[in-house]
Amino acid sequence: MKMINLKIDGIAVTVPEGTTILEAARAAGVRIPTLCFLKDVNEIGACRMCVVEIKGARALQAACVYPVSEGLEVITNSAAVRKSRKITLELILSNHDRSCLECVRSQNCELQTLASELGVTGIKFPELGGRELQPVDDLSYSVVRNPNKCVLCRRCVSICKNVQTVGVIDTMERGYRTVVASPFGKNLAETPCVNCGQCIAVCPVGALTEKSEKDKVYEAINDPDKYVVFQTAPAVRFSIGEAFGMPIGSRPTGKMVTAIRRLGVDKVFDTDTGADLTIMEEGTELIERLQNGGKLPMITSCSPGWIKFCEHNFPDFLDNLSSCKSPHEMFGAVVKTYFAGKEGIDPAKIFMVSVMPCTAKKFEAKRDEMKNSSGFADVDAVITTRELAAMIKENGIDFTNLPDSEFDDPMGAASGAGVIFGATGGVMEAALRTVADVLTGEDLKDIDYHAVRGVEGTKTAEVSINGRTVRVAVVSGLGNARKLLESIRAGEAQYDFIEVMACPGGCVNGGGQVIQPSCVRSWVDLRAIRAKASYAEDLEMPIRKSHENPAIKALYSEFYGKPGSEKAHHDLHTHYQKRDNY
Repeated sequence: MKMINLKIDGIAVTVPEGTTILEAARAAGVRIPTLCFLKDVNEIGACRMCVVEIKGARALQAACVYPVSEGLEVITNSAAVRKSRKITLELILSNHDRSCLECVRSQNCELQTLASELGVTGIKFPELGGRELQPVDDLSYSVVRNPNKCVLCRRCVSICKNVQTVGVIDTMERGYRTVVASPFGKNLAETPCVNCGQCIAVCPVGALTEKSEKDKVYEAINDPDKYVVFQTAPAVRFSIGEAFGMPIGSRPTGKMVTAIRRLGVDKVFDTDTGADLTIMEEGTELIERLQNGGKLPMITSCSPGWIKFCEHNFPDFLDNLSSCKSPHEMFGAVVKTYFAGKEGIDPAKIFMVSVMPCTAKKFEAKRDEMKNSSGFADVDAVITTRELAAMIKENGIDFTNLPDSEFDDPMGAASGAGVIFGATGGVMEAALRTVADVLTGEDLKDIDYHAVRGVEGTKTAEVSINGRTVRVAVVSGLGNARKLLESIRAGEAQYDFIEVMACPGGCVNGGGQVIQPSCVRSWVDLRAIRAKASYAEDLEMPIRKSHENPAIKALYSEFYGKPGSEKAHHDLHTHYQKRDNY
């Protein structure tokens, strides 16, 4: 590899050919501010916050897109550079609704950070450029879009169009009139938006946020006639600590449980148990399809963003989807039937709150299909990891100094297989652990399926189980899912079992997780670090297979009879529908 020598602020730097000035500066320990830049997602030099001075050049250049060359001399902090950045930032702020105290991104806003760093204490331009406030698009169950806070960085456009290949937002008009919007002026609820929330995760400001249900949850907690139950998804525990200054990859599971109890809820359960239940039903479904000539490949149904993407774009694959509900919906059904009966509680009084790393589950919980034999919706409210963190802060709870506590019984037990559900490949591995035992009739000890682990967008493997080769594929990110399904459509690939997660890297990188700024997200692989934490927790679990979970055994013994029973199908399975694109 050819190496390039250059100087940045007088510091000699040697970097590989093809490196940008921004990357070279980081290697030299020199920080250059950015706004629109997000590595591997949006590298377009649009915002001009990263401009630098290059010796011999007639104009300032955007460091995020300018490639280094031999002998280049760069100045990142000259008077001209500082003046240009400050004016650019003031112009951006003049076109931005600056009601910061009312914004959910206050104190976690990249625009605020830049204003502080560049010393912006006054703006000489009229607010919103003299324009009137635009209406907020809040009709979606999952995503709220506030055009008045948009800074036209185009990160949301890039991840929606290029990574997820959904493409329901883009830049409209030109010049001063440029806006980010949906085609034909539609709101997000009228588009094929899949509610994945990746646009929220990459937005540097508060232009895109989740549709909050905090007030609805508070109302239930304060209602003496409601029995409020919280369940937390496996990926939540691997992100929530970041909201309280803990390192990425922390595992404050016990503190999270204690904090939720202090909110005043009646029970705190672990959705990992619902994940174990999903494996029992999904694994049984897979075995039946393999042995009885069922529709293959069978494709997982745990990710509601993927499900809606399939309904819009690949309706010919709907029969390939597992009929299983996602883990939190299954768990909600169990709480309002089995648990309610066991505890003598009227299911009408149970208010089920799912704490999820996912914004698409807000939409999923509103589906008419997500009801159970109690006659009620499986889940009453979905809040994201961010919303839970906000509630903890609003209640003055000192999260980092909380003692640890355990999830409640009788539904608190979970296996390591449930824990890894949040990482891409985790559902596949959990299923293989159980399916392999069932098909061989043995208690297999080699249960770490490394071939399906890792943050790569697509992974394939052949697994030998009891003399049969099972062809599997794991994809995360909807762009990768699109490529895989198109290859199957074209007859270029064949599989027996496919795991699909809408978000790149899986739920650990879900649209509802704690937001990290681009200065972290661009250079630190959140997916890998959070996933590593999930596998570490799996290794510490006394039970690592879903079918060995005592709570699951009791559930079938006392209530459902066996996996795939008629009663189980009524509560734990569902169906999906073809949807138009526009």
